[in-house]
Amino acid sequence: MRQEIRKDEIIGSRRFSNYFWTTLLFIGGFGFLLAGVSSYININLLPFTNSIELSFIPQGIVMIFYGSLSLSLSIYIGLTILWDIGGGYNEYNLLDLTIKIVRKGFPGKNRNIYLTYPIENVKSIGIKIKEGLNPKRMVFLCLKDNRKIPLTPVEEPIPIAKLENIASDIAKFLNINLENL
Repeated sequence: MRQEIRKDEIIGSRRFSNYFWTTLLFIGGFGFLLAGVSSYININLLPFTNSIELSFIPQGIVMIFYGSLSLSLSIYIGLTILWDIGGGYNEYNLLDLTIKIVRKGFPGKNRNIYLTYPIENVKSIGIKIKEGLNPKRMVFLCLKDNRKIPLTPVEEPIPIAKLENIASDIAKFLNINLENL
């Protein structure tokens, strides 16, 4: 018996790399901030180094600036992890003849993104592979009105063999063509 509904989960910002960078930026930024403040108040706030030997102008000010910048960036990435920005699913329903794409965005009145397309409006499943300094490997839902809706998450490039398997499985499930973009 053939499966009638296929649901692919999409991992948003809750990836290991985001947890790693949030932690690293927080620890480094906090250390830089403490070193800069130590140089200003002449009290050593870091036990493993002597920060009061730094002159506040210009080293202390620069350390406070970089520490604040790093802490701000770690808080931003931490909030995207908390809100799971980009997370969701793709649902291919052969009973209703629809494709639903659901993603989470930033908090607000348009936080949840719901896109629904009838299967009859789908021309093909497309694969786009761009190599180079900033490689991109993505699977698209190509509609008859020439719109291309991304189906894969934004992340590290997916291996080409896995990308082709994902695209061919979706195309086979929907019984539509597969094309190279």
